[in-house]
Amino acid sequence: MQARQVSYIDEMPDSQGAQDQRSSLRAEHVAQTRAALVSAGRRLFGRAGFAATSVEDLAREAGVTTGALYHHFPTKAALFEAVFEKVHFELMAASGEAAARADGPIELLALGFEAFLDKVLEPDVQRIIITDAPSVLGPARFIELDERYAFAAIVEALEAAARAGAMRAEDPQTLATLLLGMLQRGGMLIASSSEPVATKNAVAATLRSLLAGLSG
Repeated sequence: MQARQVSYIDEMPDSQGAQDQRSSLRAEHVAQTRAALVSAGRRLFGRAGFAATSVEDLAREAGVTTGALYHHFPTKAALFEAVFEKVHFELMAASGEAAARADGPIELLALGFEAFLDKVLEPDVQRIIITDAPSVLGPARFIELDERYAFAAIVEALEAAARAGAMRAEDPQTLATLLLGMLQRGGMLIASSSEPVATKNAVAATLRSLLAGLSG
């Protein structure tokens, strides 16, 4: 009896360890499948646009079944939202990298905005962020996601500029909302322009002039 009890107890950690390993492998598989779907959406939505990309196209590109796609994303629009967020992270990273070279708070904002506008010149980014996102996500959700990642960073930069005496910003949150709106409208101008680089330069110069006008 004692021997059997010891044997049973000794087996318990192994059994639990096997369960933990299976659980970890399942979680890893789920994460890999989701990442493959988002990457496939990033490529296809960026290349052909939302309307021209089918669920079958997305599943084939990701190397999964349509059933697996629907297991992770209930609709094509839900997958697009995940792609939109992925591209937004890319934009934030590019803006942050550019802003790190600034020698002052005004320049920090200007360089961050210009990095965003530079990315809009890339056809896939433009198609996802500017052309498709407002209609696919709907205005309210689009604004919510757009502000989720950039709003706080812009408010922080405006507050830092105001503390340094480099800018008049009595209401940083309202100003940040207006600046984000200007960036999106600037992106739309670039997307519809026959000379996108010239339009991008004009939008960037106008934003710089606006920021200079707010200087303390």
